[in-house]
Order: sequence, then structure tokens, then C-alpha cells
Amino acid sequence: MPELNHDKLNATFVSIDLDPCSQYRGIQYGTISKRFEEPTLKTDWNGQRVDCQQWGPRCPQNKYDIGHLLRAPEGDIFYDETEDEFKCLNLDITIPANTPSDGARLPVMIWIHGGSQIISFGNGASKAGDTTRIVAESAIHSKPMIVVSVQYRLNMFHVGDGIGNKNLGFKDQQLAIQWVSRYIAGFGGDPDDITLAGESAGAVFVHALIVSGAPVKRGILMSGSLHMSPPQPEARAKIMLIDPVLDKLKAKGYTSFGEASVQAMLEAQAEIPIPSVFLQDDECFAAWQENTGNIQELIIGDCEFESVLWRNGVEAMSAEQIVECFEKADSSSNRLKELYYINKFRAPQCRHGALDFMNDIRFALPVPLVANRYEKEGKKVYRYLFDQANPWQPSSRAHHAVDLLYLFNGFDMTMNPSAEELGKELRRRFIWYINGEAPWTIRKTMAFGPLGDTREIDDGGVAARRRTRQMDEVNKLDASDVAAVFGSLAAGRISLHN
Repeated sequence: MPELNHDKLNATFVSIDLDPCSQYRGIQYGTISKRFEEPTLKTDWNGQRVDCQQWGPRCPQNKYDIGHLLRAPEGDIFYDETEDEFKCLNLDITIPANTPSDGARLPVMIWIHGGSQIISFGNGASKAGDTTRIVAESAIHSKPMIVVSVQYRLNMFHVGDGIGNKNLGFKDQQLAIQWVSRYIAGFGGDPDDITLAGESAGAVFVHALIVSGAPVKRGILMSGSLHMSPPQPEARAKIMLIDPVLDKLKAKGYTSFGEASVQAMLEAQAEIPIPSVFLQDDECFAAWQENTGNIQELIIGDCEFESVLWRNGVEAMSAEQIVECFEKADSSSNRLKELYYINKFRAPQCRHGALDFMNDIRFALPVPLVANRYEKEGKKVYRYLFDQANPWQPSSRAHHAVDLLYLFNGFDMTMNPSAEELGKELRRRFIWYINGEAPWTIRKTMAFGPLGDTREIDDGGVAARRRTRQMDEVNKLDASDVAAVFGSLAAGRISLHN
């Protein structure tokens, strides 16, 4: 039962021994005085002996079976589902066994989980975000590192009430980075060598944190960026999120957000329903398309079938409905229909074309947009494509979030040797990067999969795997026209149960 004396925090932390790792779970990094208040840094434990062998509570949230999306075998995905509105600002620190707390200066990865900003998808207390394997393998490769997995406020607890504070989950993350920068040295980490990483909504947050000037050295954007979910006007949050939830709460007898119970808050969101939320405009996001922050290096990539998120919704549409959505592009309509083979007489073709369009606009196209911007600033950018199919159900393709299965390997994949080996290669290259080494050739794109194959490819190889011709043409069209089509196709159709 390893113990660590941390002078700056005035505490003795007791970890759980997971040989070859030690893990400090549920360490409080911030406090919340009341609902929708900004977080305050936790700086002093008053000499306490802090038991860090149990997972800390996550933010209250409605239940979604993410096994639908992951195609996971039967069994629990979350190790713990304890929830608490005011105690959810905690983090988990995983370090290689026998790391000295004084003198060691290991590189650090801060992991921001995804989940549409409404649920804990890929957090440390789940098989989809279990950090022990990648940390253990970092030591095996003689490139030891530390991973910090952060819990933060979600759904309406993140959005706010439209009167006071907003973007509260984002502010929680900013505080967590501040905490890590200030205190990670006491766990053997290097505060000057931090990589900030996230997937899906977690990548949106990471991009926003980088833009806002996070004091980190590197970034990793997996299947997401601010192009996927840009900051929205406060008025839009009020119309789409705040007012509808408040109306539901009033119907339950509450006059304000402040007096509503946690259960009432969750029920109101489920009744609408709210499948995702978003960041609201703020000064720190100004010119986010151009701002590259303080990082020196970036990894960015996408999965082959990200648009699985809308599959069930789009497959329920008729050809006429899909054509109607594309006609919202006004002068760009005919060109978009031509590029994505939208034919009003062929419903299946329309559905596939719509999903291809949605995939490209929100996931594939932002990769070169972001990469080119950072490269123009003289920063190192490493691009990748993730094309390895689901390890249990390959017919599901390389769908959204499948890369989490390979990055963290929290599930048993020994029944699929090629998948298991590809996961090891993915982790090995990310470990190199977090340790300050090139994960692959700077001007090449790394292709992970399909069929267990990992290789560097050139632009021609990328064009063979992604719709680069269509994306180049879309990029020439009026952005508001393109956004109108996407908004119409996506409205009410996103779901993790695809």
C-alpha cells in the first residue's frame, strides 16, 4: 500500500498498487461552493492521510449504455458510478511502480474524457479510459510517463443557468491543469512537460484549452476539434438548453435552477431530451480558427466511420427528406448533391451520401484545416488515420470511439491477435510522442489499420482512404450553406445507441 508524502499539498496520499503501476484515485483538485459557481483550487489537506484507493464521484448524469456504440461484450464498462454534484472535481494519477516522488521528472499526459459534454465517456473509472495499460507499457519501453485523468462538470451543471457563470466544465478543466502544473512534481511528474489529450468532446475541450492558452507543451486531438463543435452564442444556449430545461423544472414545481434537486435536473434533460451540449462564446475563444496557443506539437486524426453517431437517425429518413436537407444549401445545393451522390430516386444512396457528408464536415475535413494552421505557425503536426475495425464486430467498421479500445486496452482483446498487436503499436507511438520523440515521420500520415496493419502513407495514400476530392470541393463552398445542410441532417438524430 504505497504512501506518498506531498509537502506542498500538506498530505500523505495512499495509492492502490496495481503492479506495475500505482494509482492515486479521486484526488480532489477543486471545490464547488454551490451550483453554477466557479471552482476553487484545492491547495491544502491540513496534514491528512488521504486514502486514494477508491474512484472519486463523477458529475451527475443520465445513464447511457455506451456498450451500444463500442459493441463491447457483456459486462460492466464503468468500474464505479458514484456521482456527486459538489465532489466531482477530482482526478486520478497513474504512475509507473517505484517512481520516486522526489527527483523524478516524468512527462505527463492529462486526459480529458469525451461524452458529448453530457456523460463520462472514456473517463479513468471505465474500461474505455483505463490508464493503467499505457502507463505500464511506457515503463516496459523504458519511456516512463504519468497519466492524469480528469473529472469535471457535465450537461446543465456545465452549461449554467444563463444568468451567472457558464462553461463550468471547461473552467473545471482549466483548474485541473493549474493543479497539475503546480503539484504534479510531488508525484514524480514534470510540470514543464505536459501533453493535453482528449477524444471526441474531450478533443473539443482540449482544442479550446489550447486556444485559451493552457500551459502545456503538446496536444492530442482524437476525433474532434472546435470545428466539430464550435462555441455558440449565449442566446442559442438559452433557447436550446436553458429555457427548455427551466420550463420542465417549473412543471415539476421548481421556480429556478438553484432550488431544483439533482434528480429533477436530470429528469428535465431526459424529458426534452438533450443528447449533447456545447461551449458558449467567451473572450478566451476569440479567433479560435487561427489561434494555436502555446503548444509546440500536435497529434490529430480521425476514425474512418465517425458518422455512426447519426446512423440510426439518418437511416430512418426518406430520400425526399434528405434531398430537402441538402436543398437548404441554396446556391451550393446542387454541387453538394453531386459530390455526395444524393439521388432523390435512391433512398439507400441518399442515406450513405448523407452520412459521408456528415462524417467529412465534422471530423475528416477539420484534420487538414487544423493541421495546416498549426504548421503555418511553425509547429510540428503529426496526422493519423484510424481504420482498424471494431475488434469484436468488424462489420461495424472503424467507428467513432473505437480508437479508445485500442489506446487504453481496458477490454480483453486476446481473441483478436491483430487487434491486440495494433493496440500495442498505437500505444507505443503515443508513448514516444508524450516523451518528446517523433511518433512517425513528420510529413507522413500514420495509418492504423485496417486488418492490423500499421504504416506511414503519403497524400495519395490518404486520398485512397478518405474523400479528399469531395472535401477540397466542399471547402470552396459557402460555409453557411454547408452548415445549414449539416444542421438540418443532424437535428435530433445523434445517439450513442447506434
